[in-house]
Amino acid sequence: MQTVLVVEDEADLAELIAYHLEKEGFRPIVASDGNAGLLEARNALPDLILLDLMLPGMMGTELCRVLKSGERTAAIPIIMLTAKGEEIDRVVGFEVGADDYVVKPFSTRELMLRVRAVLRRTSEQSPKAATLVIGDLVIDTERHLVSVGGKEVALTSTEYKLLMNLAERTDRVQSRELLLQNVWGYNYLGDTRTVDTHLTRLRTKLGPAGDLIKTVRGFGYKLEKP
Repeated sequence: MQTVLVVEDEADLAELIAYHLEKEGFRPIVASDGNAGLLEARNALPDLILLDLMLPGMMGTELCRVLKSGERTAAIPIIMLTAKGEEIDRVVGFEVGADDYVVKPFSTRELMLRVRAVLRRTSEQSPKAATLVIGDLVIDTERHLVSVGGKEVALTSTEYKLLMNLAERTDRVQSRELLLQNVWGYNYLGDTRTVDTHLTRLRTKLGPAGDLIKTVRGFGYKLEKP
């Protein structure tokens, strides 16, 4: 499930967008001003940001500029949402790093199509690496092999999927519910203790590299770069 951050000060519109994102299978996060949007973007590292141009606290163009200049947020695609449709406004939006531009009023169907198009384009431009290296942890994604300090670690298929979900989203917090959905499937009937049990076994098997997996109390887990 991909995460989309909606930075929009019109509460009704933000709620409507979030509703349709959920219907389309995304996990929405909503921020009502520029400063809150910056904080959420840095903490959640969403897969995409829907960013209103006119915001209290920090203008959308300034927020876009800050995010695109940040090492951890530069690659996050941004779609500008604005009531301004003049060419100069679109040019300014693209100059500060926006990936697309949608003028209000817009249909939610069009917006969802734009979201999927930008995510697809971004994914095609940034193919996943065949090998993930995180400290002493090395994951060969083509052969499904995991090693720590040069020594291969035998994982079950579920443990491997769980590790990949964390490794592909390094430094992003993954809730227990989200891990249940991504690893076990939407129809899995277990509870979140299943995640805790598998994470404990996974950490044990990874040895010293297991310390890379951090518990976020009351929420879930994340894999941190050393």
